[in-house]
Amino acid sequence: MIESEDKTLFAKLKIYTLLDLALIIPNSYDDTTLSKQVEIGKIITAEAVVLEHKNINGKLQIIFNLVNFKTNISATFFKVMPYHYATFTINSKHYIQGKISQYNGFLQLSQPKKITIPNQIVPKYKTILKSSELRDLIKKYITINNLIASGLDEKISKTIYALHFPNTLSDIFEDKSYKSDIIYALKYSEAFNHLKKLQGKRIDYPPKVELNGRIDKFLAHLPFKLTDEQLKCIDDIREDFKSSIKATKRMIVGDVGSGKTMVILACAMMALPNRSVLMAPTSLLALQLYEEACKYLSSFMKIALVTQKTNHGDYTEANLIIGTHALLYKEDLGEIELVMIDEQHRFGTRQRQRLESSFIDGKKKPHMLQFSATPIPRTQAMMDSALIDVSLITTTPFTKDITTKVISKSNFPDLLSKIRDEIRENHQVLIVYPLVEQSEQIPYQSLEEARGFWEKNFDNLFVTHGRDKDKEAVLLEFREKGDILLATTVVEVGISLPRLTMVVVVGAERLGLATLHQLRGRVGRNGLKSYCYLYTNSSEPNRRLDIFTKTTSGFDVAKLDLQFRNSGDILDGTIQSGIKFRWLDMGSDEEIISKAKECL
Repeated sequence: MIESEDKTLFAKLKIYTLLDLALIIPNSYDDTTLSKQVEIGKIITAEAVVLEHKNINGKLQIIFNLVNFKTNISATFFKVMPYHYATFTINSKHYIQGKISQYNGFLQLSQPKKITIPNQIVPKYKTILKSSELRDLIKKYITINNLIASGLDEKISKTIYALHFPNTLSDIFEDKSYKSDIIYALKYSEAFNHLKKLQGKRIDYPPKVELNGRIDKFLAHLPFKLTDEQLKCIDDIREDFKSSIKATKRMIVGDVGSGKTMVILACAMMALPNRSVLMAPTSLLALQLYEEACKYLSSFMKIALVTQKTNHGDYTEANLIIGTHALLYKEDLGEIELVMIDEQHRFGTRQRQRLESSFIDGKKKPHMLQFSATPIPRTQAMMDSALIDVSLITTTPFTKDITTKVISKSNFPDLLSKIRDEIRENHQVLIVYPLVEQSEQIPYQSLEEARGFWEKNFDNLFVTHGRDKDKEAVLLEFREKGDILLATTVVEVGISLPRLTMVVVVGAERLGLATLHQLRGRVGRNGLKSYCYLYTNSSEPNRRLDIFTKTTSGFDVAKLDLQFRNSGDILDGTIQSGIKFRWLDMGSDEEIISKAKECL
């Protein structure tokens, strides 16, 4: 427990827990342990008696007798002050420290320092507080018992304690680097501390109702079988829905094309006879979900669509209401027991909370499911699951056959030939440009600069971008009539294009691997042989892109993205973004995070 008089210091350090304090590690140590032997080139700390001193050309030379080693040594002081003459009087005893050298067979010390208290190791901290202030705070709170009480096991507690109160520096360092057990303890403690904080932020509320609708008829009605991971995810949600103690709060993260829509529809079935609402980020995506729901659920329930421009069905009576943020402004939706949000990271926290709070009944809340097509590393999923339950769908209903290649200007004639081949097969091509308009900072053509070439050489060309007010209409028309679509990353997440078999990403090295994977995920949605070309002007090999061409799983891509971003910088769109760890490597420390989570 932090005492009230110390809370100001904790606030000044921007820390909140005892483990936060324990993880402020010394940046160096003053070691005044008396040396056991004299070694040339090493620092020695020894008891010494002044035998004589003399001034040579403004330098003070003192001959010391090293008491324990029964040998004399010459010490030279270059910056001489009255203090030196007053301190180092003949026959006076001192503890001195300095680096030993040898000249003409005589031992020497250069500018040694006087040690006030021998035989101690004093940690030095680099913080907003004085090192002595922080040491006092650590002495007060960092004990092995306190660390164990914070949740660390005895071994980890002793290891962390030793960093602040070492017996010898050899217990901590090996070849001037931390020993492996020290690194492990720091990583584990950092993971455990972060998970514990997230767990403390989680607030559960009782549900308005338990949901236990059957899905066997729905599953039997489907013209295909769901994957094992889809079924496992549905089972997890079914168990959540049965709770009378806490309303469901779960995030479902699936790779592009993993079949999250079927999970959404199954959840709407499990909610029956109660009502569900599903919010999507664009009217295009909402329409697509509505069409899928009508296709597979219309014989079981009433379905409605609500967008800014159009409504389909009577949303006041529908069992499943699908819509955009326009849902936030409808005050007559009625009672809703299940709230679902697709592509949740594209909504602000306030928008998600506003939708949920529209259907709160006293202290009881509707069940809440969030869906994301941006895969995250397993390590991130474990972290986030302390705050919200997480399900991962890592497989797809069918294996995509996508060839990914890095190409440059010399490959352009072959690329044009390949594009014509795909169009002849009644397939579609997407070309993604980094910018809409010309920029001096980016060495690539913009979409507007390039469109003249494509319009001259190809028919049925469509163009859209993020600032295009009609982009959704353009995408819908392209889906039905187009051959080539020129766009920016506006198509990263959105409409399903069944005939799309080729994507060309211009300036691919400028994009994160997660974005490249989302763009690649636009092609091959129906199992057609497909291609992803990463176009770059750079003549230098790009290891990041080369690895990406050999990686197909979005979860593996997310892990790679994390590693190339120097770890700690958690991918955009996840629950916790921008978290930086000093010791923990989110890209490779999965086992440590897993163990820390087990011990919460």
